[in-house]
Amino acid sequence: MDVFSGRMLINRANEAVDTDEVLRNKIVGLFFSAGWCPPCLDFTPILCEFYTELVENSSSVQFEIVFISSDKSIEDMLEYMQNMHGDWLALPWMDPYKHELKNRYSITALPKLVIVKENGDVITDKGRKQIRDHGLSCFRNWMEVGDVFQNFVAD
Repeated sequence: MDVFSGRMLINRANEAVDTDEVLRNKIVGLFFSAGWCPPCLDFTPILCEFYTELVENSSSVQFEIVFISSDKSIEDMLEYMQNMHGDWLALPWMDPYKHELKNRYSITALPKLVIVKENGDVITDKGRKQIRDHGLSCFRNWMEVGDVFQNFVAD
């Protein structure tokens, strides 16, 4: 994925993953959040349910979430990930790229879920509202404008 090209991401177990491999040909939700933020704590379980249902409904779902933390320490970030997050990815807490991402996507309040194409172009900056209002059906709309090759299975 262009927006994270050359960057390391970690999984929920704090292990490095092959960024290009795990984000290739996917719509990505950039989840700007923090464990100290009450609205974040309210939305995170909803996002977990959305992500889990989406992944379980497709063997090759073309969606991934990358958490960009605003936690006060790496320990706070990892605790938030372990206790509340789904099985998605994160930008390491120490990576200064998170500040560039916050500026690029005009993040002024938490939580914010920005849905982007593989190249980083915004599909919507209202992912949180769309998930709350429309549930899983919003993913189809994101795919339609996401320039993602869809894996069709013949009957």
